[in-house]
Amino acid sequence: MFPPDILAAYLVAVLLVVVSPGPDNILAMSRGLSQGPLAGTLSSIGAGLGIMVHAVAAALGLALVLQASPVAFWAVKIVGAAYLIWLGCKALTARNLISFTPAAHQSLGRVFSTGLLSNVLNPKPGLFVVAFIPQFTSVSRGSIPAQILVYGAIFAVVTAVSFAVLACGAAQLSAWLSRRPKAVAAVNMGAGLTFVTAGLSILVLGRRGAA
Repeated sequence: MFPPDILAAYLVAVLLVVVSPGPDNILAMSRGLSQGPLAGTLSSIGAGLGIMVHAVAAALGLALVLQASPVAFWAVKIVGAAYLIWLGCKALTARNLISFTPAAHQSLGRVFSTGLLSNVLNPKPGLFVVAFIPQFTSVSRGSIPAQILVYGAIFAVVTAVSFAVLACGAAQLSAWLSRRPKAVAAVNMGAGLTFVTAGLSILVLGRRGAA
């Protein structure tokens, strides 16, 4: 069902997409910086499961419904954009997305759910899955929905592992940053602007776009 050459090409393409800067890996790294490797890893797992949710939706045809229905697409788009913009504005105003103050730390459950929701409520990954994964499927290799689910699972695992590596690497910088409040403020500003920009980009996203 999965020829080695096609699977290798898919893995390379997925890895390039995953390591590209975006709100999800920045969120995972911020948790690693603030609360250590465990929190960063949980945020990463949440992001990976979010990818899997989009893959399941694509296999069931739900993503195609979003492409076909302007009302459904706009509803999801507004909710997703509002969530990312809210995260960004919170980082810009409270300056505590990255914080070394114990009182500002999030529970591990909230860390996980934020990582999950930041991906699930973002329609861009869903449209990307619809546009990207089918290019590697073929009716000659069996069930298309089954292939989408397997490719989606691979995407999810690569996302979770890559983000966890980034988050654990970021955790090593926590001691250095904790002694430099101006640097922490600058990182919070950068992260906040990234979330706001990602949210605004969703609002101008077309149903056929998946960039």
